[in-house]
Amino acid sequence: MSITVNNLSKNYGAQKAVNNISFSIGKGEIVGFLGPNGAGKSTTMKIITGYIKADGGNAVVCGLTVDENSNETKKKIGYLPEANPLYYDMYVREYLDFVGNVHKVAGLKEQVEKVIATVGLQVEANKKIGQLSKGYKQRVGLAAALIHNPDVLILDEPTSGLDPNQIVEIREVIKELGKEKTVLFSSHIMQEVEAICDRVIIINKGNIVADDKLSNIKQGKDTAHVVLVQFKENVPINELNKIKQVSNINQLSTSGFQLSTTNPESVRKQLLELSLQNNWNIVSLQSESNSLEDIFRNLTSGN
Repeated sequence: MSITVNNLSKNYGAQKAVNNISFSIGKGEIVGFLGPNGAGKSTTMKIITGYIKADGGNAVVCGLTVDENSNETKKKIGYLPEANPLYYDMYVREYLDFVGNVHKVAGLKEQVEKVIATVGLQVEANKKIGQLSKGYKQRVGLAAALIHNPDVLILDEPTSGLDPNQIVEIREVIKELGKEKTVLFSSHIMQEVEAICDRVIIINKGNIVADDKLSNIKQGKDTAHVVLVQFKENVPINELNKIKQVSNINQLSTSGFQLSTTNPESVRKQLLELSLQNNWNIVSLQSESNSLEDIFRNLTSGN
């Protein structure tokens, strides 16, 4: 495994930021790390990258324990922090050359041009960083994270400040990088996570509340679904109240309904049986799983 987190804990005074969490991420995985503000995402990422120490447990990167091999693990990690600290008085190439020298990158000039092209910085590469828009500053931070060709990428809000076109471009960059590297990234944009990730880890109040493939989370036995049914006839809603395993019925029209359930297959079957008993004609019948945003709210609110 490229990243392994074992029983990790971190406290800030009386506040427990990370509470005994564990997970592993293999090479070639792109994993979305989700949670509300203050959930423990950035703290976990900082521990993995060696910027802060855990109070309990440990993080292992490419087989090396971070606490015991901080310098070695940092060579294997490309880190884009949420704040993205940059030297605004330096030119783009100058800054990337500086970062590359810190990492003792061989063939640095060629590598600088490569990462500039990778993140789409060519147009702005001759400017000072302070002259760039927020979106292009974010690209500089991503380029700096890539300059030493790390095995692992830790990206904290990598699309922050980007316009819709730039978000799509960076999304494609991350997907391409994920073919050869391990990528752990946080985001508050659920559409981005769904577009990029096969797996998500959701943390809330320092505890992991979900860790699975996105498809499994969205189709899980406890995941809410909606069943949409449209009849040819006007159907009284009280007749549909007979259907079991339905938590809520929303009447969309005199003949159209939305039923919330955790067992859509059973509800569809009951609807067909009920329509036969009452000689109703079903015009359309379909079910949809809730979006990742809905699932995220369910797992992180009211706990």
